[in-house]
Amino acid sequence: MTGKMKFAAPCIFGLESVLAFEVRRTGAENVNVSDGRVTFEGNEEILARANLTLSTAERVMIELGSFRAESFEELFNGVRTLPLEEFIGRNDAFPVKGHSINSKLHSIPDCQKIIKKAAVERLRSSYGVEWFEETGAIHQISFNLIKDVAYIYLDTSGAGLHKRGYRRNSNDAPIKETLAAGMIDLARAGKAEAVVDPMCGSGTFVIESVYKAMNVAVGLRRNFAVEKWAQSDTEVWRRERSEAMARIEKNKTFKATGYDIDPACIDLTIENAKKAGVASKIQASEQDIRDFKPVKNSVTICNPPYGERLLDLKAAEELYRIMGQRLHPDRENPCFIITPHGEFEKFFGKKADKKRKLYNGMIKCDLYMYFR
Repeated sequence: MTGKMKFAAPCIFGLESVLAFEVRRTGAENVNVSDGRVTFEGNEEILARANLTLSTAERVMIELGSFRAESFEELFNGVRTLPLEEFIGRNDAFPVKGHSINSKLHSIPDCQKIIKKAAVERLRSSYGVEWFEETGAIHQISFNLIKDVAYIYLDTSGAGLHKRGYRRNSNDAPIKETLAAGMIDLARAGKAEAVVDPMCGSGTFVIESVYKAMNVAVGLRRNFAVEKWAQSDTEVWRRERSEAMARIEKNKTFKATGYDIDPACIDLTIENAKKAGVASKIQASEQDIRDFKPVKNSVTICNPPYGERLLDLKAAEELYRIMGQRLHPDRENPCFIITPHGEFEKFFGKKADKKRKLYNGMIKCDLYMYFR
């Protein structure tokens, strides 16, 4: 792939500004922020760098085009004008998936059929064939219909970017790696001397905080769909991986500590830290939150269990009271806690210095930020 392309990186609602900062660090141009996504421009080097390094993006997609589509005819004609043959070969697979929000074309299966038909028509005229075997590399076509405007993409990531490769096992209610990374950025925990998670579960916060502190590219331990494309330059990807490895600050002084009342969670954290290659920077041990003692000059960050996850509502509220008694957040011991409970501050016993709305899966939450 040569020349400049336009990319779109979707993200969890509430993390747009964090992702935009990450995107700018890649050297991308024309970075723009909208609800739930960041768009930017660059060449294949930027494409590879984005997949390898963006810790808060859900995936990286090539934006092929956008157009108004209030009818299936407009959708078909719009897709047929896109330069699909520049990316999709005659033997490649090109499945279609997508979403529709506040649009006249709201049937996803019908939109999929129309887009697939238009793609076949375009590629048929380009390659002069009547039938596509689709036995080659997967070029996932994705569409978003938002207020009657169709956005058509090619997904370059494959599996979501939250799948770093280290968390094959998890506890019952793990936090998504991309959300954890975003919270760590908001807490500026990667620049702290230490990070503590008093309810660490499978270790996502402590692992992601070490990645931030050591400047580890989160995608180094996995591959991406675009690497199998015939147009992909293997030398570009080799060079970007090599440069990402060189940027790791291996001698960085940093400590991440995880505690949990469940010994199985401690075993998981240690196992996942080993898979992530950061076990030497992480300590994990069994401990009840009632026995927690704040660590000076550290950032405490956690995702406590709550009514919709593991505890009933009254048990969760009692847990918040105990947390307020044990965490003692202040300037030297800032705390960042995510929960969907609207009255968390009442039970915790202290009003947050700042709140930020985020989504943990489909659950609307607040990130309560204590740093004064």
